[in-house]
Parts: sequence; C-alpha cells; structure tokens
Amino acid sequence: MSGSLSRIDSFAPEMIATATLVVDSTGRSFTEITGEAMRFVSESRAKDGALFLFLRHTSASLVVQENADPDVRSDLVSALDRLAPADAPWVHAVEGPDDMPAHVKTMLTGVSLHIPVIGGVLALGTWQGIFIAEHRARPHRRELVLQFIGSRR
Repeated sequence: MSGSLSRIDSFAPEMIATATLVVDSTGRSFTEITGEAMRFVSESRAKDGALFLFLRHTSASLVVQENADPDVRSDLVSALDRLAPADAPWVHAVEGPDDMPAHVKTMLTGVSLHIPVIGGVLALGTWQGIFIAEHRARPHRRELVLQFIGSRR
C-alpha cells in the first residue's frame, strides 16, 4: 500500500477548554449537534487540536453520520431496531421494553468521539455531521461534555 502523507505539524498544547451541552431528544431519533460543536470551538478560540465529545448516558450514543439526506437517519433507526429489537427475550426490563435494546445500540455505536480541529474548523467531511442518537422511545434530556485540547487562535 502506498499513500500520500501531508506535512506533519507538531506543537505543545496551549489550552484545554471544557463545556457541557444539554440536548432534549424527541424520542428514538438522531439529533444533529454539529452547530453546537462548531460554536464551542469558535467561542473557545481554538486553533489546532482535537475536540472530544462524551455523552453521559447508557441508552443514547454519539455518531458521525451523513447530514444531507434525512432518510439516512430514518434508515439507521430502523437498522438499529432490527439489530436490537424491543421484543427480544431480554432479561433486563426494569425501565421498559426499549431500555435493554437501547443499551445494546449504545454499545454498538459508542458514547464518545474525537474530531480534529484545523485552523479553528472541525475537520469533518463534506456530508458529515455530529449526532446524538436517542435509542429510547420517549424524549430524554441528554448531557454531553465537550472538550478541546490544543492551540489557541
């Protein structure tokens, strides 16, 4: 395999900026938070480094996914429901029939992301957005920690 590696830039981190974002979900869905992440990077006066995102929940997750066609998000909800259906013979059902499938979906998709920041801009691809994937049927309030580590503008 051969590839083309860009010039390597190296620096010591100058700053760590941290904030909490609270998002109210609408029930089983994908809620885009790209704008809030971009605002955090901008208001932090971040230049080059990494944005870390961590969701403080076990029945919702964080994903980078297509942000152009909403049908993609609808299909992803359906796909996750097929992978972890509510009517499977789950043992854990204390919080309702959608709770254990939500835990499985979170395990599959994850609760943390890191995104490079270059020149104060998230290094996302053209069609990529950052989403909270709500795996429970009813709305929930979700808390997310954003942290930038790197240089300042």
